[in-house]
Amino acid sequence: AMEDVSAKFVSQKISRTRWRPLPAAALQPPDIFATGSWDNEDNRISIWSAGDLGNAGLNGEYHGEPHLLCDIQHNGDVMDMQFLDQERIVVASSTGTVTIFRHHQNNQTLSANHRWEKAHYHVDQDTSYGGAACTGVVCNNPEIVTVGEDGRINLFRADQKDAVRTIDNADSSTLHAVTFLRTTEILTVNSIGQLKIWDLRQQRNEPSQIFSLAGDRVPLHCVDRHPNQQHIVATGGQDGMLSIWDIRQGTMPVSLLNAHEAEMWEVHFHPSDPDHLFTCSEDGSLWHWDTSTNVSEKPSFLHQGGRSTAYLSHSTINQSVVSAWLSNDPTKDRMEITNLIPNQTLSVNSLDVLGPCLVYGTDAEAIYVNRQLFA
Repeated sequence: AMEDVSAKFVSQKISRTRWRPLPAAALQPPDIFATGSWDNEDNRISIWSAGDLGNAGLNGEYHGEPHLLCDIQHNGDVMDMQFLDQERIVVASSTGTVTIFRHHQNNQTLSANHRWEKAHYHVDQDTSYGGAACTGVVCNNPEIVTVGEDGRINLFRADQKDAVRTIDNADSSTLHAVTFLRTTEILTVNSIGQLKIWDLRQQRNEPSQIFSLAGDRVPLHCVDRHPNQQHIVATGGQDGMLSIWDIRQGTMPVSLLNAHEAEMWEVHFHPSDPDHLFTCSEDGSLWHWDTSTNVSEKPSFLHQGGRSTAYLSHSTINQSVVSAWLSNDPTKDRMEITNLIPNQTLSVNSLDVLGPCLVYGTDAEAIYVNRQLFA
């Protein structure tokens, strides 16, 4: 219910929110998260604590709001960010620069640890105005892959000054997002509705596979890979549609699901419970897609507060392989979709989910934390 959500107004438009990864053996829920801002005169990278769990009330409900631990100025809009490890965060800028910031937990400060100036550029790297936005970054420590509106793909290593590999004309259109498929393969999505797989072991500068949306070639803005079934990929587009792809099959999505009324900015499978998927949009909504079995028999906490819940008949989905997302099990006749933000306002630009916790950021200059996602 909405009372599990705490809000913090931050006087900056938030473009990215990311939980700090938990140590492997951690039992506690996530607490530290980072945000990046955009469209402000002075953009910032900020580190927050989600709040004091010691404030939990008698029934375990959570009181308190996120509080700022430290922040640092960032040049340009934050286009994307990802934790490299517990202390370092890789940030993609609209100026084309990629920076690694280090969070010093002993004295709660942030510092710029390493910077690749103009990792992305339009004309040449040396002109003062030639930067092209770095639109996406993904990390698999120590490796960092970046993509940009210049159609370039860079592979960096956290400890090396120069790029390990650059594919200069990887795409003739803007690359919007990137994710790892496996340690040597990445997936990119672009502004003409294509999903491409690149094998970083190959010296060729061509993708090993190309998939595309039929017809209108709607720009794809975001991508995420199923954490356990690496052939299942979700993308979100400019038209708000959610596409599910099986990269073992064909060149088109296996499912196209009507979702948001405007651009979908991020899509994330829950990392440890991937029957749950989350999407957010320019239309001010954040959707929780639940394909876990026996939806009808679960005690539904999803109907409180007048939330809209839509049921999708699975018969509309092309049945091909057995997975919650590509299911041909006739007993699974529906998927439950819940808008976690009933009174929509401005764009929800980013979300991240870890354990029972969701964090999201908006153009309404606020960050929100829900610590009881599956309550």
